[in-house]
Amino acid sequence: MSPVHPLDEAATARAVIDENGTLVLWNEGARRLLGYAPEEVEGRPAADLLDPGSGDAEPSRPTGSRWSGTLPLRHRDGHTLPVWLLAHRRETKGEWLLVTPLEGAALRAYDDPLIRAVLTQSPCAMAIYDEQLRLYGINDAMAEVIGLPEARIRGLRLSEVGGKRESEQLEEQLYGVLISGERRDVETYMHTGGEDRPHAWLARIAPLTDADGRVRGVCLAVHDFTEQFKARERLQLVNEASVRIGSTLDVTRTAQELADVCVPALADFVSVDLLDPPEHGGEHHAEPPSTPITLRRAAHRSVNPGSPEAVVTLGALDVYPASSPQADSLVAGRTIVAPDATTTLEEWLAWDERRAERVAKHGIHATMSVPIRARGQTLGVAVLTRFRQPGSFTSDDVLLAEEVTARAAVCIDNARRFSRERENALALQRSLLPQSLPRTAALEAASRYLPAARAGVGGDWFDVIPLSGMRVAMVVGDVVGHGIQASATMGRLRTAVRTLADIDLAPDELLTHLDDLVVRLSEDAGVERTTGEVGATCLYAVYDPVSRRCTFARAGHPAPYIVSPDGAPRQIELPAGPPLGLGGLPFESVEVELRESTVLALYTNGLIESRGRDVDVAHQLLSRALEQSSQSLEWACHAVLQALLPVGGATDDIALLLARTHGLAPSQVATWGIPADPALVAPIRKQVADQLDIWGLSEVTFTAELVVSELVTNAIRYGEPPIRLRLMHDAATLICEVSDGSHTAPHLRRAKTYDEGGRGLLLVAQLTQRWGSRHTGEGKTIWAEMSLVGEV
Repeated sequence: MSPVHPLDEAATARAVIDENGTLVLWNEGARRLLGYAPEEVEGRPAADLLDPGSGDAEPSRPTGSRWSGTLPLRHRDGHTLPVWLLAHRRETKGEWLLVTPLEGAALRAYDDPLIRAVLTQSPCAMAIYDEQLRLYGINDAMAEVIGLPEARIRGLRLSEVGGKRESEQLEEQLYGVLISGERRDVETYMHTGGEDRPHAWLARIAPLTDADGRVRGVCLAVHDFTEQFKARERLQLVNEASVRIGSTLDVTRTAQELADVCVPALADFVSVDLLDPPEHGGEHHAEPPSTPITLRRAAHRSVNPGSPEAVVTLGALDVYPASSPQADSLVAGRTIVAPDATTTLEEWLAWDERRAERVAKHGIHATMSVPIRARGQTLGVAVLTRFRQPGSFTSDDVLLAEEVTARAAVCIDNARRFSRERENALALQRSLLPQSLPRTAALEAASRYLPAARAGVGGDWFDVIPLSGMRVAMVVGDVVGHGIQASATMGRLRTAVRTLADIDLAPDELLTHLDDLVVRLSEDAGVERTTGEVGATCLYAVYDPVSRRCTFARAGHPAPYIVSPDGAPRQIELPAGPPLGLGGLPFESVEVELRESTVLALYTNGLIESRGRDVDVAHQLLSRALEQSSQSLEWACHAVLQALLPVGGATDDIALLLARTHGLAPSQVATWGIPADPALVAPIRKQVADQLDIWGLSEVTFTAELVVSELVTNAIRYGEPPIRLRLMHDAATLICEVSDGSHTAPHLRRAKTYDEGGRGLLLVAQLTQRWGSRHTGEGKTIWAEMSLVGEV
């Protein structure tokens, strides 16, 4: 235990006794004192050295960390020698160190009365050590600190008087001053006088020189600044709590941060139990809860790895009766300290045998239960426990625990409010997104939506919208911002897109109308429309399975990828277009011909934009992941997210839509040019009937003839050449389309009793599944869909 430096080790008799009472070390000073060589006593019981004829009973085994007293020891030559011994319990192995100064090492007393008066009467604890770092003398204040009289310990070294690792480290500082001749100020935290509770000491060490300037010893003056030290520690802990607690808006993480801050600074084990939020939302009641109280374990932390003191596992519920510290503090609404587990917790531990076993096993002797309250509401309770730290909780500990817990309570409440708002926004978001994608003959689709891990639910959306003529619209959009407001705006825009798509607007025209809507929404919300205010981005595409061409237009949105059946994924070059909400700027469309089974990938920027990752690298990862789309679209969605989703979750919402295109075979489409002659309607009906027979759809011939007759007659009577009739079908639907060069769209109206006309479109509406019109570059098209389910 002694520091390594060239000092006289034989000036002190030193021995070590193990936990079984056997001598394991015997130094040269002990041989000088009792005459035994080390090989004669080491390995033998220490009690053999006591003189059995002295009449004194064998001393009892020490129970503290230090013992001192006089024992009759037997000299090797047979005589009895009374020896004063100082014993220290070593910090490991349960051994005891015994020391005593030799008579030859005792130094002379102070000759000068004034010097002696200064040393002994100074209020500052002082000690003087000679060139061998042997104690030369101490004053009364230092004797009180050490707890031993000067006459007994004069001649011992500091490490022999203290017997602890801290005293050895301080002795090293003494040796450094002795060698260098330079004074030092040292802060140390150590036990003195055999006390169980350590103190903080400021040690001032100065060299003592003679007339020639030679260092002849050192002076040690110590000042107890435990209160200032603890105040500094408390301030540091509060500051640490303000930095570490609340780093995220996650309830469990915040509770764990509270436990981590308090261990080991305040307690050896800390548990944080929270009340579950009300079932139907809302706030906790302001009044204290009634017992028994059901709490959920949110976090715990121990100085021991694995937290073996914990009875409740993380995330589990437990019921606490009125006698428990958790329930008592919550009901009382204040901190409750239980210094003695055998008395104040007796009723609770008798009720809970499992906890009683843990308390006994780990030696838990003090608990402190602190309610977690914020904004007038009780959220839970933190229980601090001590078993390694010897002292009970003080009033300063209570104030500190309440300060740290109050800070954590606000963070937990903020996290809960954020979680509740996020859950509401997520529920709204998912309710506004399509619950399932429609099955169409034009394409098959798969999708994924992932909310942001931390920023909250945003306004990302996707949709697949069946259009007339077996065409399909695909849309992906992203509203700026997060939370319920962004989700609500997303719902408005998705509804608007569906409404605009229903009237068969071209993609660039649809985005123009959508841009006007976003501008109006911004004005209604009081947002000034400037170039810095961007409401949303959007990508809109329409695929025609007959022509196998897809028309794209985008408003500030990432360009889509296409994956040909035998080609590598590539990004389509589209005009970027301005984001929605700027107003007045044009959008452009691009038409692309797609082969059968081409895969389209539409996504929001949250997929490729992640903190700390280059966008080009993200595009490379996306391209490689899309190569797996040949297996299945669902598997491709999984591969894309696995490749691009960052660790810890996405930093922004992610919407992903994959679609595999299909085309209608030429045999499923029939087209006729119609002369503008009403007399030719009957032959046209005959051609339609013949075509339906070829397709095996003769069961719907009657209905189809009536629909064709009405639409063709209206086109000849009210439209303009050229007129064209087109029939197409899949397994479930027969579609009739009549196009002409007029841009005037028909309107359904109810004919009066004596009207000669006006019943044609009403008849079409009654006979078909749905009907409508769309404008084209050459004019308009009137279409009607007839269901084949149950007909063939």
